[in-house]
Amino acid sequence: MAKKKEAAKVVKAATIKSSDCIIRPILTEETMSNMQNLNKITVEVSKNSNKVEIKNAFESLFGVKVKQVNTSHVRGRSKRVGRYSGTTSSYKKAIITLAEGQSLDLLKDNQ
Repeated sequence: MAKKKEAAKVVKAATIKSSDCIIRPILTEETMSNMQNLNKITVEVSKNSNKVEIKNAFESLFGVKVKQVNTSHVRGRSKRVGRYSGTTSSYKKAIITLAEGQSLDLLKDNQ
C-alpha cells in the first residue's frame, strides 16, 4: 500500500517550454492603447498553459519583470463569405502587466 502512495507522489505534470508558451502578440487599437498608457501587453498563449508558466516564459524571453498575468479564453466566431460558412479559431490570450519602471516595445523588437 505504501508503494502506491509513493508512486502517486512522483508523477508530475509536463511543463511547457517558454518558446512554446507564447505564440504571438495581439495588436489592436485597444491593446496598443493599453501598452502605451497602462504598461500592459496582450499576447496569444498556448491553450494548456497556466499563469505561472506564462509569467516565467515572458520574463525569460524578454528579460522584463512581470507584475501580473490575466488570462481569458476567446471563442471562435462564425464567419460567412458568400454561401460558405465557417468559424474562426478559438485561442487563449494573456494580458501581462509589467512592473513599475519596466518597458517593452514589441514593434521595435520584431523589426
